[in-house]
Amino acid sequence: MTQQSQQINIELGEKEAEGIYSNLAVITHSPAEFVIDFTRMLPGVPKTKVYARVIMTPQHAKSLLKALEDNIKKYESQFGEIKVLGTHPSKSFGFKPASDSSGE
Repeated sequence: MTQQSQQINIELGEKEAEGIYSNLAVITHSPAEFVIDFTRMLPGVPKTKVYARVIMTPQHAKSLLKALEDNIKKYESQFGEIKVLGTHPSKSFGFKPASDSSGE
């Protein structure tokens, strides 16, 4: 059985076309869904908020993973390897956190 490709017309509203900048995504899951909260951390600001939340099925999450992997490979073949600073969410995200007044 051959699979036919189907064209989907996607409407992009003016507000959505502006986009939302995020430098941190927090991902949680249950047996039924994945939740991705997009936020942004600012230097010296210990608090942030969620600017967008995307909820998807595990199947769609895996499709997103594959699409991201494919696009990252294409990006790196054109622009070079993406350097990742830090490997754990509790560490800094490309900037040094401000020290508190106690000097710790």
